[in-house]
Amino acid sequence: MSAVVQPTRPQIAVSAAIFRDGKVLLTRRARSPAKGFYSLPGGRVEFGESLHQALSREVDEETGLSIEIVDLAGWREVLPATAGAGHYLIMSFAARWVAREPVLNDELDDYRWIAPDALGSLGDLKLTGGLEDVIQSAARLIGP
Repeated sequence: MSAVVQPTRPQIAVSAAIFRDGKVLLTRRARSPAKGFYSLPGGRVEFGESLHQALSREVDEETGLSIEIVDLAGWREVLPATAGAGHYLIMSFAARWVAREPVLNDELDDYRWIAPDALGSLGDLKLTGGLEDVIQSAARLIGP
C-alpha cells in the first residue's frame, strides 16, 4: 500500500453555506482534515471544473442535496499546520436549499440545521476557523 502524496502547491476548494427555512446546514467531518469539527459541505475543485460546478458536485456527493448558488460569501486560506498537512484556498458560497433531504457520505458523520444567530451559543460544538464570519456574510446575501 502506497503512502498518500500531498500536493506541493495550494489546492482550491469550495464550500456552501446552505440556507433552508432561516437555518444553515453544518456538517461534521468524519476524517482529516478537520475530523470532528463542524463546517460547511464542500471539497476540492477538480481540474477543468468551474467553482459552481465543483460546489454543486461536492454538495451532492457529501449530502445528496440540490442547491441554488447565490454568490461568493467569502474565502479563507488554510495553511499547513504540520508536516504533510494540506494548504487550501477555500471559496465559500451562499446557497439556498432546493430539494432532497441530507444523506451523508463517508466523509461526514453528522449534520445540523442551525439558525445563524445561534452559532455563538453552541457550547461544545467544535467549529472550523472563520466559519461564523462566512455564515454571517452568506446570511446577508440570502436575505430575510
